[in-house]
Amino acid sequence: MRILLVGAGGVGAAFASIAARRDFYESLLIVDFDAESAEKAASADARFTWATADAGDVDALVAIAREHRVTHVMNAVDPRFVMPVFEAARIVGADYLDMAMSLSQRHPQEPYSKTGVMLGDQQFAQHHLWQANDRLALVGMGVEPGLADVFARYAADHLFSEIDELGVRDGSNITVEGYEFAPSFSIWTTIEECLNPPVVWENGTWHTTEPFSDAEVFDFPEGIGPVECVNVEHEEVLLMPRFVNAKKVTFKYGLGDEFIDVLKTLSKLGLDRTEPVEVRSSTGPVAVSPRDVVAALLPNPAKLGPQMHGKTCAGLWVTGKDKDGAPRSTYLYHVVDNQWSMEEYGHQCVVWQTAICPVVALELLATGVWKGAGVLGPEAFDALPFLELLNAYGSPWGIKEL
Repeated sequence: MRILLVGAGGVGAAFASIAARRDFYESLLIVDFDAESAEKAASADARFTWATADAGDVDALVAIAREHRVTHVMNAVDPRFVMPVFEAARIVGADYLDMAMSLSQRHPQEPYSKTGVMLGDQQFAQHHLWQANDRLALVGMGVEPGLADVFARYAADHLFSEIDELGVRDGSNITVEGYEFAPSFSIWTTIEECLNPPVVWENGTWHTTEPFSDAEVFDFPEGIGPVECVNVEHEEVLLMPRFVNAKKVTFKYGLGDEFIDVLKTLSKLGLDRTEPVEVRSSTGPVAVSPRDVVAALLPNPAKLGPQMHGKTCAGLWVTGKDKDGAPRSTYLYHVVDNQWSMEEYGHQCVVWQTAICPVVALELLATGVWKGAGVLGPEAFDALPFLELLNAYGSPWGIKEL
């Protein structure tokens, strides 16, 4: 296995640090637009090399992949670059993994009740091409989406005979010293998923709702405690119904009132826009994306680790009937303490938790435990080997009856 890692930001660098401790692959080539980031990530292991390229340049990615005889492309860049990286992998005949899927487009007339172009639609439209070439595109293989989807498969196979709801519930008690507002993940991605109309699967179809709707307080394990969670657009709701039978699928995230207020303000001011606007400066007019300006003004999430304190939890709340037909309510979860991830790997807990899952998946693919062709989500594979290997990596998952 010769891996091309596209993206050496917070998650990409964490991916490299985790992969450096494993021996299931031959080489890892790290590519980023920023040479310093790529070189730094590649310093984690002697098997790593690095190069520079624009993640939006399909021809450049194809050339690099062919030069290095890449067998697997790992996408660790913002979701706006999903399709160019996805297309480059298909052209060179490499298997592909990502942690976020192709972007959505809201319904033009009724965005808060009907779906438009949904997350991942562009990728699933090419399922037949990947299948015909006997190549695998494993999409949504981070932590959320990713591990929650593995939990869905595990719950369906081992815990439940009938599922009423698959409810992804994510929350944390993380604080960041020295900042009034400092997201622990890419603000570009956060704006995209939080301000878009959330999607819900219910009664055999998808529908949308208002952003930040249907608030509920969820009590997270391992000392995190109660956190108010709200509906957010996320890939799990689009993935799980394709592979697991459930009456309802939801995604709710613990954002907090202050975070929600900031996002709403950005939206009101048009600072969530991705289209460039002309700005007059002393040197003349300049075209800039308002969202890129917001991202440039905020601290780099990858560098916040020393100021972060607390734990992050990703999990799936499953309700329905157990294997004997009795009512059951179970939360399957994965918690990472920032102090531990910083001391053990030098990466903050949110990006580290996202990065470990594709490394585990690649090891299962390398050993032949997971096999497949076409565009598939994590739910399409046996969950038990993944969860066992996650434990073996020293990052155990948990289960709690509610």
